[in-house]
Amino acid sequence: MWLLLAFLSATLLGFYDVSKKRALRDNAVVPVLTLNTLFCSLIFLPMVVLSAMGRIDASSIFYVPVCGWRDHGYVALKAVIVLSSWLCGYMAIKHLPLTIVGPINATRPVMVLLGAIVVFGERLNTWQWVGVMLAIASFYLLSRSGKREGIDFRHNRWIVLAVMASAFGAVSALYDKYLLAPAEAGGVGLHRMVVQSYFTFYQFVMMSAVLLVMTHAHRNVVERRPAAGTSRLAHHTPFHWHWAIPLISLFLSMADFAYFYALSLPDALISVVSMIRRGSVIVSFTVGAIVFHEKNLRSKALDLLLVLLSMFFLWLGSH
Repeated sequence: MWLLLAFLSATLLGFYDVSKKRALRDNAVVPVLTLNTLFCSLIFLPMVVLSAMGRIDASSIFYVPVCGWRDHGYVALKAVIVLSSWLCGYMAIKHLPLTIVGPINATRPVMVLLGAIVVFGERLNTWQWVGVMLAIASFYLLSRSGKREGIDFRHNRWIVLAVMASAFGAVSALYDKYLLAPAEAGGVGLHRMVVQSYFTFYQFVMMSAVLLVMTHAHRNVVERRPAAGTSRLAHHTPFHWHWAIPLISLFLSMADFAYFYALSLPDALISVVSMIRRGSVIVSFTVGAIVFHEKNLRSKALDLLLVLLSMFFLWLGSH
């Protein structure tokens, strides 16, 4: 059951990336991300309210238990980490081909593994080191593919943001392990629906504050320099509505629901689930090639193959 949920989550994540790419085309990042957090909150709000009213039974997979301020603090911190990843990732995916961003995101299990060495004192075996080396090789080959499109990995800020998004995502994955692990195993022991529901609310509050500050700053600049037009703030990309914006929230919410539900099952292996989830790159890569007509697909396909091989060896090493 948990394997099927992991594959479902991976597929939905692939369409989530595709929706982001389409929604951000010639569009402002912050409003799109704010709407994403709003729609995610609206998806989970009925579950929280109905659970508190006793309309959803505690045995239901949609039940959201009541939690204390301590638990809310843990979830708020997760919201900060995830928003940091999203802000970097949204800006990167807006300006870079999906066939480059996807493989970079797929190296996240390597970052998680390296983070586990530092945080949890874990040690890599031979197979896992092979996986790490393959991931490094794929990143090098991907940089060569990017040069053919005028993208210099060493000096391109969007590449830096894509890597930062993956790094923050790896931190979030390690933090999830800590939040969901039972207290006797050294974790917090939070319910999966508490984490998924409330962190969407906190994200919406935080992004609303960011949007208000940016809107206020932009208005002040326009009022002070109505004719000069020399400020960069005055030249920000305008926002426009697109049907792909709500699809971002829908695909993400369903993917995370399947992910957290899979992790809550007793026999689930987080290493396998994480590896399968990164398989979402196959969906995003394929759609990027067919729908967005991106270039240098043959060389990028080799890079993608190395990424998938690295994930396989990481999984092999975990067993």
